[in-house]
Amino acid sequence: MQTSKAEARKNVWVMWFANFFIAGSITMVLPFLSLYIETFGNFSDAYVQTWSGWVFGVTFVTAFICSPIWGKIGDRYGRKKILVMSALGLALSVYFMGHATSVWQLFFLRLFMGVFTGFIPMSQALISTQTPKEMAGRVLGTLQTGSITGSLLGPLLGGWIADSIGYAATFQYVSFAVALSAIIVFLGVHEQQVQKESEGEKSSYNTKEVLSHIVHHPLLLMVMVVSLFVQIAHFSIQPILSLFVGELHGPENLALFSGIAFSAAGLGNLMMARRWGEIADRVGYIKILIFLLIMAGVVYLPAAFVTNIWELVLLRFLLGVSIGGIIPVRTAYIRQEAPVAMQGEVLGYNTSLRFLGNIIGPAMGGMVAGAYGFSMVFFVTSGLLLLSGGMLFLVLRRRKPVFNHASSH
Repeated sequence: MQTSKAEARKNVWVMWFANFFIAGSITMVLPFLSLYIETFGNFSDAYVQTWSGWVFGVTFVTAFICSPIWGKIGDRYGRKKILVMSALGLALSVYFMGHATSVWQLFFLRLFMGVFTGFIPMSQALISTQTPKEMAGRVLGTLQTGSITGSLLGPLLGGWIADSIGYAATFQYVSFAVALSAIIVFLGVHEQQVQKESEGEKSSYNTKEVLSHIVHHPLLLMVMVVSLFVQIAHFSIQPILSLFVGELHGPENLALFSGIAFSAAGLGNLMMARRWGEIADRVGYIKILIFLLIMAGVVYLPAAFVTNIWELVLLRFLLGVSIGGIIPVRTAYIRQEAPVAMQGEVLGYNTSLRFLGNIIGPAMGGMVAGAYGFSMVFFVTSGLLLLSGGMLFLVLRRRKPVFNHASSH
């Protein structure tokens, strides 16, 4: 039985708060992850930069493997239970990170954490399937502002808390905030039974049918490949950002200023995510995706030439404005292209490709920075984003003139 629009709206806002706590908690520790590694021993800068990349990226190895599995289970048995399990698993792994005494312990705890890392994409799948196609961009954009607001406040709060009470204790505080998300979802979300949207739709699909659907829709496949490149680009700078801030600003209040640099992108993201979703509902998801990818590529390039922290913060803000629309617009496009009964698994594969980018990006960024300096990371990143926009444009051109709005039919 399909529930009322009021209940669907309530689910959006409950998931908004859950995503806020998850994103805020997890991003609290990001600005000082590399600084935490430095406390384990007397290491060289190159060692810390390289290990920052591996420790940051390893979470996404298990996330890459598990995302389609969680998506498939969610399609079949419902997504609410998986969201609760995911939040509890995250809370446990973050708690034990506060007790790590070596780089290897932190490495394996981040690896374990990856099993449960798909909370936010799974919440998008839950809300997506309960949203009419024609307003998916706006609703998913609204939902994303929850995780963005958390990501915005998290690094600032995390930097301040870490400067005040130390890195280890911050991990333990964070774990309690993550556990709160599990409680919010368990008590607040009522999962609707999803209705079929057309006569030809089945009530379930096997993995072969899902993969066949993706392969036979070239634009959908390219959107998913672009997800990989966007994450490689965006995450290549994440693990070394605090080290770059240290080079620009010096050691004073480093965790706090790293937090400001992280959060500047979140502010731009927050201001524009819903707006980009609304525009894409009207203009077409692919057209807006191409525009945003090219804009992000252009904005990333000048960061290679910054000489002070505030120039970097401004460029990070503009990057957030462009990156802000990519996730809701991409998810809304998948909402259009995939039958309801396979959306969780399709989004799972898309999330899996994103996580693969999260693996490659930090490792690549750490190694490029170690070998050629920080500026080269920005050159490579800018090139990847421009390439992604170009590839999507070429696939779109090949499909003209049948392209209309976001439909592939």
